[in-house]
Amino acid sequence: MYILIVEDEPMVARRLRRLIGEVCPQPIARLDVANNLAAARDHLAGREIDLLFLDLNLNGHDGFAALEDSATRAFHTVIVSAHTDRAIDAFEVGVFDFISKPFDAARLQTTFDRLFDADRRANPGATHLVVQKSGRIERVPVADIVRIEGAGSYARLVRRDGSTELHTKSLKRLMDVLPPVFERIHRSHVVRMDVVEALGVHEGSRYDVTLRSGETLPVGRTRVEHVRDRLSGE
Repeated sequence: MYILIVEDEPMVARRLRRLIGEVCPQPIARLDVANNLAAARDHLAGREIDLLFLDLNLNGHDGFAALEDSATRAFHTVIVSAHTDRAIDAFEVGVFDFISKPFDAARLQTTFDRLFDADRRANPGATHLVVQKSGRIERVPVADIVRIEGAGSYARLVRRDGSTELHTKSLKRLMDVLPPVFERIHRSHVVRMDVVEALGVHEGSRYDVTLRSGETLPVGRTRVEHVRDRLSGE
């Protein structure tokens, strides 16, 4: 995987880089460090990364603008900051994790465990998803999203009024940051379970769910039992 660290304190950057190398369970093809926002933007403009570690205070500049921009991108963002009062704001726009300074190897290990093991994810879930629209960044309230469908390597957010927004994160990565009310019911579909009316069974072992709007969505065979359990409250 390709990881980028954005940190203006050299000692912190070196420590973070060393510990990531020790605890990351997957081979790291590249691990770069940028010490300011301009350098970070250059990296992100020229390369596709998998994971960003971002400080929120960079040479006196607020990294939150960079956070909102990164939240629109395909990769996950982990905040590493002493400003723990910003954690709620960060999670609201879909950050994957927030690591407070000072940190140790065990805390970083927890982040990677959550990244590669869905059963260990415990963040509170985003309240907004951030999208790029007409050259500007726009927040879409998660409460306004009924379902999400795969659109190649992207995802299409479907709002309650039927309008759609395109997000550059895949369904898998969006599921990493969405609240538990969302369920992936099919390789191409994620839905809010509180708008599902019924699970349907059809000839040929075909399954679907009917939403309150009357729409039907397919359910993958491997996901049927889980969907049934959730509808029954188990």
